[in-house]
Amino acid sequence: MSDDRRNTTHFGYEEVAVEEKATKVASVFHSVASHYDVMNDLMSFGIHRIWKKFTIEMSGVRKGHKVLDIAGGTGDLTMAFSRLVGDEGEVVLADINESMLNVGRDKLLDRGFGGNIRFVQANAESLPFPDNHFDCITIAFGLRNVTDKDKALADMARILKPGGRLLVLEFSKPTTALMSKAYDLYSFSALPLMGKLIAGDSESYRYLAESIRMHPDQETLKQMMSDAGLDHVEYHNMTGGVVALHRGVKL
Repeated sequence: MSDDRRNTTHFGYEEVAVEEKATKVASVFHSVASHYDVMNDLMSFGIHRIWKKFTIEMSGVRKGHKVLDIAGGTGDLTMAFSRLVGDEGEVVLADINESMLNVGRDKLLDRGFGGNIRFVQANAESLPFPDNHFDCITIAFGLRNVTDKDKALADMARILKPGGRLLVLEFSKPTTALMSKAYDLYSFSALPLMGKLIAGDSESYRYLAESIRMHPDQETLKQMMSDAGLDHVEYHNMTGGVVALHRGVKL
């Protein structure tokens, strides 16, 4: 592989310099932050709430636990975890994007949450937390935007306590050809149009559709999590494989 190739990565279907990707992704999420919740409901027809509820159920989080919600965005998982861990526990909502973090913080504080929640601006590839610290880590619809996914997964494993769980909720590969064709048609036609009409930004939603196609498939991500030091890695397909929840345990 040439030096030029090693120093580039994908931004959707575009090939960009590694050091440029974070800035480009940041621009996308600065643009979509204020419309993020509305667009989530529209794009998924509300089904994202079911995907997230299943993630909570699979997390094993209980009272007193310490939880990290990476790429926590507008705080849906953080909110649920806050209720589960109670006053004895703690939830950290972390996001690399200041606009998303601000929207999430305002939303949670407006709804009366915050006593057991911390808000941290952080890069998933170099998390500012000590080793063996969290009982559970989640990253929902964020891993595909990370430049060095292997590095991020290894850092997540580092800060998990022995026995702790990492859950990765992410768009994945449909399990049938028919579902794949329908999903492609929807993603590249309807999503940019909705983005233009609702958020005034079709290009950011075109990138989001492209980033999903560039993300590792279910089996590849399973192996990546194992390589990062996690055991008992498994995944559960939802909505015909459009979304998959991967779970691994640190032994």
